[in-house]
Amino acid sequence: MVSRLAITVLATALLSACAVGPDFVKPDVAASAVFARAPEASAASVSADAPFWEAFGDPVLSSLVTDALRANHDLRIALARRDQAEALLRGARFDRLPTITADAQGSEARASADQRPGSAREDRTSRSYEAGITASWELDLFGRIRRSVEAGTASAEASAADLRAAQVAVTGDVASAYIELRGLQERLRVARANRDNQQRTLDLVQARLDAGSASEFDATRARAQREATAARIPALEAAEALAMHRIAVLTGRTPDALIAMLSQPAPLPALPARIEPGTPADVLRNRPDVAAAEARLHAATARIGIATADLFPRITLGGLLGSQAGAASALFERDGETGLVALGIDWSFLDVGRVRARIAESGAAGDAALAQYQQSVLRALQDTEDALVRLDRVRQEDAFLQRAALDSTRAADLARLRYQAGATGLFEMLDVERGQLQAEDAFADVRARGALNAIALYKALAGGWPQSLPVRESVADRR
Repeated sequence: MVSRLAITVLATALLSACAVGPDFVKPDVAASAVFARAPEASAASVSADAPFWEAFGDPVLSSLVTDALRANHDLRIALARRDQAEALLRGARFDRLPTITADAQGSEARASADQRPGSAREDRTSRSYEAGITASWELDLFGRIRRSVEAGTASAEASAADLRAAQVAVTGDVASAYIELRGLQERLRVARANRDNQQRTLDLVQARLDAGSASEFDATRARAQREATAARIPALEAAEALAMHRIAVLTGRTPDALIAMLSQPAPLPALPARIEPGTPADVLRNRPDVAAAEARLHAATARIGIATADLFPRITLGGLLGSQAGAASALFERDGETGLVALGIDWSFLDVGRVRARIAESGAAGDAALAQYQQSVLRALQDTEDALVRLDRVRQEDAFLQRAALDSTRAADLARLRYQAGATGLFEMLDVERGQLQAEDAFADVRARGALNAIALYKALAGGWPQSLPVRESVADRR
């Protein structure tokens, strides 16, 4: 009868497709068909599907990005967390299968002479040997295990998306730090060149002072402006050093590892051509943070089903196949076999209050995950719109400041010629030189900000990012 009951329950379990709790449905997202600030497509537009650093045409930057993807420790942490989530998922999947264990034991017991008076020592000794295989299988009639696997799968997908998001962040940080470094080096060049020009002006004023055609006041004013310009240099040098340290750490090196390579000034990478952002739907499809939020919402929905399944009984089918004998040599002989088939029902029906509390907690966690997903969608769209408008405006600013820098340089050259010819005064020339420094510094700064805004747009679009993973360090490598 027990066998027939077990077969009936097993057939019911196999035929059952019921899983309590809500099924996950991806929320609808209201998004515009196009971005409000999207540039008009043209032949010069660059698609965001390509690795963004290649658009700058700088081999040093490309090499640094490759190093960061291979050795950055934040990526190693994200990779380990993804592996951890996948290991937990594998464990959850094994719950769908029977748990099988093997056991063997032998025992020898001897009664005392007082217990069995008159018996020989050997007659007071008894031996027992047992060996068997035990199987236990929870029949997933109400989908508790299936919901657990569903939640584990979604959590593993979220961890994989987190890894991709970490790649986006680290690669963007490397590129941004590199652009900042080259921008600082350009601003240093401008400051040093202006300091040298103002030193020549001071030498000219000093020569006139020595000849009696200038005053000590003129020399003092020229010296003060030279010193003010020179004072800008140490702060820029410190910022340059910090940028080099940051790049080295992002690529998995000690802070001083790249000083020799990066201290040699290089031109700022050219600003990429107009970037084609695609549609809002494309962005939401590519953004790993949105994918992670969606996966976590899926996992939270599945956990509601796990909690709900505790309202129903857990049915377990167990079995034992083994042998028992008084001597080890007699194991597995005829008439020594043992067997057991058991059907277990565990139903804590008196604990409904706690179960419903857990269901309510899971439902609230699902509501929070839904809000988090919706917020991640809005932030993704905002990031892209913000980056588009910043990049468009910085291009316009760049054009104005380029003309201002050229005009201020020309004006400073003319002012020096006029001062040497006695056609203008020292204060006018110093004012023109000060304007030259400000215009050239602003132009160097806006060029760096333009490239940084392009990087910000690529990060917002998250398209074409590499799927390569950092190389795992083995135990043998550390020895």
